[in-house]
Amino acid sequence: MQGTDPLADQIRKCRICAAAFRATATGHEPRPVAWFDPSARLRVIGQAPGLRVHESGIPFNDPSGDRLRDWMGVDRDTFYDRARVAITPMAFCFPGYDARGSDLPPPRVCAETWHDAVDATLAPTLTLLVGAYAQRRYLGTRASLTDTVRGWRDHLPDILPLPHPSWRNTGWLRKNPWFESDLLPVLRTRVAEALNP
Repeated sequence: MQGTDPLADQIRKCRICAAAFRATATGHEPRPVAWFDPSARLRVIGQAPGLRVHESGIPFNDPSGDRLRDWMGVDRDTFYDRARVAITPMAFCFPGYDARGSDLPPPRVCAETWHDAVDATLAPTLTLLVGAYAQRRYLGTRASLTDTVRGWRDHLPDILPLPHPSWRNTGWLRKNPWFESDLLPVLRTRVAEALNP
């Protein structure tokens, strides 16, 4: 189901974080979710898979994914077509929960090990940087997520920074109505242009 790209297959076999994941509150094994093909014209770089994605092996297969697809104006079939959309989070595995049940951050070793090779494999016409971890790596910014997303025009036409589509960010969306009124129409237009050249 996840495709046959040699690099994606190599990432799926990665076990670098096995000991670290066993030591988390979830005590899980690695299950890298590498979902891309070199032909993809749109790239989504998020944070890391959540528990539902870890269990299903399908990226953004949760309410966050539903919201992200709505923002983008695409259906599930389009979103999961690896020949069109590459989904390459900062960590390919679910990092686990801490003792309080909060998501752990994506392990840096994942991006350090894999992202240069993925970057060299893909040549998208549009990249969506979903969340602060992706924005820090790919924009080199230390600004807040709000300031980075507010400056979205500075990165057009090939990059758009976005907040994470988690339902936990509903308050952020209410406080920043410009995201829906100003950025989302441009996002949908640029996604359509990237997917339908």
